[in-house]
Amino acid sequence: QVRLVESGGGLVQAGGSLRLSCAASRRTFSGNAMGWFRQAPGKEREFVAAISWSGGGDNTFHADSVKGRVTISRDNAKSTVYLQMNRLKPEDTAVYYCAARRGESWRGRYEYWGPGAQVTVSS
Repeated sequence: QVRLVESGGGLVQAGGSLRLSCAASRRTFSGNAMGWFRQAPGKEREFVAAISWSGGGDNTFHADSVKGRVTISRDNAKSTVYLQMNRLKPEDTAVYYCAARRGESWRGRYEYWGPGAQVTVSS
C-alpha cells in the first residue's frame, strides 16, 4: 500500500524553526528517492528539497530559495524523511508536500504524494 503522511507543520514566527516529518509505508519508501515540494496560495508548486535512497552529501538537492536554511534527511530504518527548516521567512508560508519516486536518484518525476502539511510563518 502506498502511503505518505506529513506531520510537524504549524504556525511559527519569522526566524523560527520547524521540522517536518513524512512517514511512509515501507513499499513507498524502500529503495526510493524522496522529496519535499511546497505550494503557496496563487503560486505554482515549487521543488524544495530531495534526497536519494542512499542519502547525504551529493545525493541531496536543496532549492536556492531555501539553501542554507533547510536540510533534508532520511532515516531508512524508520521509513521517514525529514525537512528541518530554520530561520523561516514569511515567504516560506505554503502547504508542504512529501513525495516519493521509484528508484535511487532524486532526479525525475515523483509518483507518490502525501496530503500536505500547512506551514505558516508570521512576520
